[in-house]
Amino acid sequence: MGRTLGIVTIGQAPRDDIAALFARHAPASTRVVLRGALDGLSDVEVDKLRPESGGDTLYTRLRGGRDVKISKKAVIARSPRALARLREDGCDAIVYACTGDFPPMEGDEGVLFPSRVLNGLATGLLPKGRLGLLIPLAEQAEKLASKWARPGLEVVAEALAPSADAKEADAAAQRLAAKKPDLVAMDCMSYTPATKEQVKPALGVPTLLAITATGRVLREMLE
Repeated sequence: MGRTLGIVTIGQAPRDDIAALFARHAPASTRVVLRGALDGLSDVEVDKLRPESGGDTLYTRLRGGRDVKISKKAVIARSPRALARLREDGCDAIVYACTGDFPPMEGDEGVLFPSRVLNGLATGLLPKGRLGLLIPLAEQAEKLASKWARPGLEVVAEALAPSADAKEADAAAQRLAAKKPDLVAMDCMSYTPATKEQVKPALGVPTLLAITATGRVLREMLE
């Protein structure tokens, strides 16, 4: 009998792109169920969830493909409902599809958070040195650099919107490469393998993509 993988997105369902990428790494018989923290909200209601500061800012893509900045506090408040619905769906594993650093939330027991996967990989691969980050929004740079900070590690960042074209991706990669990182982490779940292929030539160092790194861990959990 196949297993069931649950995905919480901080935006809205459906997100066929995210579901398909995770399904690619799951065992062939895996059923994928995706729920959004903002499911049930109209565009007008979503637009009212404005971030209070850079530290409260999350980037996501809504149903229909619109990119938005939303309040992290609002997403946290609505996430337990999405998690509970996935429990009701009988999911064998659940991933919270955002690379942000989240506090404990109701119903998050056993949930896989990509930020922990990326941080663990980066710590193992780069105990000391210079870590480069690709992030969706420039205003997130200070908060995300603080999230990654640890003794012996210097963090440098460049903004790259996940919806950017190949030319913009290459330009951001060139800017980050000029800062000479030893390792790069692509700190957003909306970056795709295609985005990674666009930035790798300019970066020239090992580059960690959140969605595929997390997908490989999920395969270990589901097999």
